[in-house]
Amino acid sequence: MGILTTIQRFSLHDGPGIRSTVFFKGCNMRCAWCHNPETLSLEPQVLYYQLKCVGCGACAAVCPAHKVVNGKMVYDRSLCADNGKCAEVCFSGALETCGKEYAVQEIIDEVIQDKDYYETSGGGVTLSGGEVLLQAPFAKDVLHALKESGISTAIESNLAVDFSVLEPLLPDLDLVMCDLKIWDEESHKKWTGVSNKKVIENIEKLGETGIPLIVRTPLIPGATATEENISAIAQFVSQLPNMKTYELLNFNPLGGSKYQALAEDNPFASAKPFADAQLAVFRAAAEKFCGKVSVN
Repeated sequence: MGILTTIQRFSLHDGPGIRSTVFFKGCNMRCAWCHNPETLSLEPQVLYYQLKCVGCGACAAVCPAHKVVNGKMVYDRSLCADNGKCAEVCFSGALETCGKEYAVQEIIDEVIQDKDYYETSGGGVTLSGGEVLLQAPFAKDVLHALKESGISTAIESNLAVDFSVLEPLLPDLDLVMCDLKIWDEESHKKWTGVSNKKVIENIEKLGETGIPLIVRTPLIPGATATEENISAIAQFVSQLPNMKTYELLNFNPLGGSKYQALAEDNPFASAKPFADAQLAVFRAAAEKFCGKVSVN
């Protein structure tokens, strides 16, 4: 069994073609800009979307963390067991449980419904997160079952693990997508909480496997989005024989509502995506060293 946050069908941004993306829960990085904060913890969590709440009080009847005061729901997270009982009775969708155990066959049964779309579009299934490799044995079983079902496979990973964790998955992988966020190690530690040494080493080792590789850098204002950082990464990835594309990903502000739903601070709440003119500057910095650059 593995713990997931969701299975997203008809995804167009997690690899080529039409895909289903399986989001694993739990991550070993703490990127300050994370736009999927609900995937960081390995444990189930309850998200509360206040604007959807109608103050009916159904949640208060099943969970002591909730009470209705003057027609409004008050949520005391210190009393929350994150068992999802409140979300089960919330008809308005204001409360949502994030994190559910799945068996391998449950995932296959869900994603195989779109097999025809994968085949006609050159798509498949991507395991993402969070960080897939925190549940590597389960991910291996899912990938193997997908391949046996004739479905193309990919993972999205930060690669901040020992290569021995990743290696058993490789025979069942058609594509690896990974982030190399920051080239300077100390800056990487500052913004993500971990060193980038294993990330770089693993990318180099993947370069020897022949498995197509897409390397990505999220463009984060004040953190990753500098010409110096992008140039250094582009120079490195340009030497990889299996490198399919170096992708620059524009800042994604869509995680803001999730921070509110988790009652957590969002350090990049006021940040905005870069305009086309600035994206062109970053692209030019990468293309000085790498001929396979895309901006998304």
